[in-house]
Amino acid sequence: MTDDPYAIAAQSAGRLRAALGRDRHDVAVVLGSGWATAADVLGEPRAEVAITDLGGFPAPTVLGHGGTVRSVDIAGLGVLVFLGRVHAYEGHPIATVVHGARTAVAAGCRLMVLTNAAGGVNLAYRVGQPILISDHLNLTGRSPLTGPPPSVGNGMRFVDLTDLYSSRLRARVRDAVPGLVEGVYAGLPGPHFETPAEIRMMRTLGADLVGMSTIHEAIAAHHLGAEVLGISLVTNAAAGSGQGPVDHAEVMAAGDAAGPAMGRLLRTVVECYAAAGPKPPGPG
Repeated sequence: MTDDPYAIAAQSAGRLRAALGRDRHDVAVVLGSGWATAADVLGEPRAEVAITDLGGFPAPTVLGHGGTVRSVDIAGLGVLVFLGRVHAYEGHPIATVVHGARTAVAAGCRLMVLTNAAGGVNLAYRVGQPILISDHLNLTGRSPLTGPPPSVGNGMRFVDLTDLYSSRLRARVRDAVPGLVEGVYAGLPGPHFETPAEIRMMRTLGADLVGMSTIHEAIAAHHLGAEVLGISLVTNAAAGSGQGPVDHAEVMAAGDAAGPAMGRLLRTVVECYAAAGPKPPGPG
């Protein structure tokens, strides 16, 4: 038995390969709250497995987050589709929160596409609008790289995040999807929604979106050398915007309504990556 999170991820990746009958996947897509209806648009699953069968994954407890991972084919690439995620606010350590990202990279994925439901801090955003994440503000006070240094072969803990959300792939996706805008995502611990004063603070800091996931997974995947893309679906106007109270049912309803369109957007993202090819090793 090991407590090395990278070794545990490698073990989970081995079980994933065996369960899905595929030696390697190229892309991983994590579906956030309300994104489940997008899964069927991505393609017919070749195979599907419960994440609790893979080791290291607890069962999600949040409405709208399933507990399975699928293997689908898009543009000649093998794509892992995680139907949901776990969150730190469920009581898990950060290593557990990012276990899916580390497992996906260990399974061969060179692109991690992270989706989420987000509140619209930017007053120009509308409910149901997808936003490409250009950068983030980590307001959780936590990092997946704290603790003992990464084990041999798993990179340095002091990771440059300058191009965390791949600029080359963002450019390709913007070209392929006219009108798609970018924004800065602020990650908070949750699970409560934010106060109007906190939203005003985030707006002052330069945030366009606010949510309770994504940032730790993005850091963990980038640390291991994968490219990262993030997409938020604006599911509610942030607190204090004059649009009334925020609740999780509203978030889920907005996600369900946008599901087919979000599935098509995710297929386009994978097709852009297939056309571009993996990022060459080295700086830049």
